[in-house]
Amino acid sequence: MRTVTRLAGFVVGLAAVFGATYGVGRLVDPAPVADSRHDGGAVHATGEHDEATDRLPGGLLVSDRGYTLEPVDAPADEFAFRVTGPDGRPVTRYDVAHDKRMHLIVARRDLSGFRHVHPDLAPDGTWRVDTPLAGPGQWRAFADFTPTGGEPLTLGVDVTVPGELTERPLPAPATSTTVDGYTVTLTGAPTPGRTSPFTLTVNRDGQPVTDLEPYLGAYGHLVALRRGDLAYLHVHPDGTPGDGRTQPGPAVTFLAEVPSAGSYRLYLDFRHGGTVHTAEFTVVTGTPPAGTPTADAPPTGGDPSGPAPTGGADHGTPGHGHN
Repeated sequence: MRTVTRLAGFVVGLAAVFGATYGVGRLVDPAPVADSRHDGGAVHATGEHDEATDRLPGGLLVSDRGYTLEPVDAPADEFAFRVTGPDGRPVTRYDVAHDKRMHLIVARRDLSGFRHVHPDLAPDGTWRVDTPLAGPGQWRAFADFTPTGGEPLTLGVDVTVPGELTERPLPAPATSTTVDGYTVTLTGAPTPGRTSPFTLTVNRDGQPVTDLEPYLGAYGHLVALRRGDLAYLHVHPDGTPGDGRTQPGPAVTFLAEVPSAGSYRLYLDFRHGGTVHTAEFTVVTGTPPAGTPTADAPPTGGDPSGPAPTGGADHGTPGHGHN
């Protein structure tokens, strides 16, 4: 299938992007229903910009700073949307950020499906891509972009794909996962209220991978989603390929601060051998307040309904994709 915190050095504003209570995402806009195609007539909240929105994590608003994310009608095998600007017209000029003018991330509300894709822009301001919505469920679509002359933004909207669905439990926290024959190990974790390092180390067949390839201008891209409201951040590692100090593996280190305790799903994209792979982790930070959703126990048996978990999926298979 074809288809970003305050970090050291390379990353932009986690503390500003990631500081709201659970449940906000379910309040800021209704979910448009897709009858095998998304509904271009969905109703959205205005999301007027003020000091309160400055404190919201990315992706919780459908409209911010005068920009609005609008899904549009498209064939069943395609996902299309536009971003309208403060003048009400579709935006047609975007800055390149991390090698692309638009990053589209979609995740199912139970976090069992994830894709990071890069749509194509038509002259009329419509973005189009092969549909990344892999199966029935309520999905959150995040448009991560920088309008020319404006600030970086992440807008989000819910899209419902009808069909028989059984919600999948959030996998239990773990420090190691495998994907496509690679073993990725997590050392450390984000800590609420203070900047802390955590490292993801890539091995293959028991040997460290020391020749990771740049992907979108970095040796690793990390998207984190907070369980419950799906607050979003797109993280990049400390250092840049070719800067004379950043090594191409096996370790990719991030510095981040998360202001709240809770469960997060981490999605690490890395490229090796010409292919992009995605490793997934569940991380529980701090001691969540009573009533806060945390990771569920792993399922006791196979569940044939709904899309399969994305960790370990081949590049281009349901659960994750790039272009």
